[in-house]
Amino acid sequence: METTLILRIIGLFVFGSAGAALGIQIVEIPAIPQSIHLYITIAGGIIGAIFGFIAMPRLTLKPFNRLRRAIQQLPAPVIFSATAGLFLGLALGAIAAYPLSLLPRPLGQLLPFIVAAAFGYVGLTVTTIRPDLLQGLRGRFFHSEAVTAPTDEAAEHCKPAVLLDTSVIIDGRIADICRTGFIQGELIVPLFVLNELQHVADSADTLRRNRGRRGLEILRQLQEDSPVPVRLTDADAPSVREVDDKLIALAKEMGGSILTNDYNLNRVAELQAVTVLNVNELANAVKTVLLPGESFAIHVLQAGKEQNQGVGYLDDGTMVVVEEGARFIGETIDVTVSKILQTAAGRMIFARPDNGE
Repeated sequence: METTLILRIIGLFVFGSAGAALGIQIVEIPAIPQSIHLYITIAGGIIGAIFGFIAMPRLTLKPFNRLRRAIQQLPAPVIFSATAGLFLGLALGAIAAYPLSLLPRPLGQLLPFIVAAAFGYVGLTVTTIRPDLLQGLRGRFFHSEAVTAPTDEAAEHCKPAVLLDTSVIIDGRIADICRTGFIQGELIVPLFVLNELQHVADSADTLRRNRGRRGLEILRQLQEDSPVPVRLTDADAPSVREVDDKLIALAKEMGGSILTNDYNLNRVAELQAVTVLNVNELANAVKTVLLPGESFAIHVLQAGKEQNQGVGYLDDGTMVVVEEGARFIGETIDVTVSKILQTAAGRMIFARPDNGE
């Protein structure tokens, strides 16, 4: 807010001065009466000041934020190629502008600037779209092997970014998933997610405070141990207030996906055509597949809701209800699957002790 106000004040003075200067140029026209020269100058200054106060943030702050976010997502070789292309284009433009500057006014004043800007724009555009052009040119003067490494690095950076939300950081399973190598894109943690995580860690409620501190510890582990690069970014969606909505807007702008285990965020993001990676869905997808008639060993931990039932759990957390298993509580027995029930809470397996138990 303070930055916007400062820009508005700067715009007021800059465009107000420009409007007054334009008014002075207008009153030099002979057809305008001398009596209204002052009024035209003042009117030009007022109109320019009003325009600058209103439009200055849109002309400076918003384009700057868009440019910053775009640069953050560009691979380093592309940025290098674009910068080199811009300077090369400006150099060629300067060479072409010199003979044009010898033309009579106003062509001699306008054309050199237009030509230099056009050459710079073309150089920037071409090298951004085809960064391999400069890399290929560099390969003619240096050893060809030097070109292969940036290309591989560019391919690595071009993988879609994955934005983390607060719930998946607190959950903690993301650290183990990253170690397996299933996630290939760069992990991005926006600062507004980190701020929300810190707010949870500072909560007066003990449970929330512990969850927040666990999330901060998981984030530290990701930065130190994850084979996937983890980056904090100050990219934001200022027009959006809710954290989930900010994540969706940022994912759409970056062309990335959101990693979460929040059901509501999952559904809202899908409705807006944003790719969602749900940790809970991944966990359900990799659960052990058992069919009726298959046998396996289970440790019966406790009694079930129905009479003579025992309950155990597989390594992936799937509940196994053992019929006539109450007498085996505390033991590990072989059971045979009788049926599988899919519920809203997850999958339940019903089994019976094998013959002879």
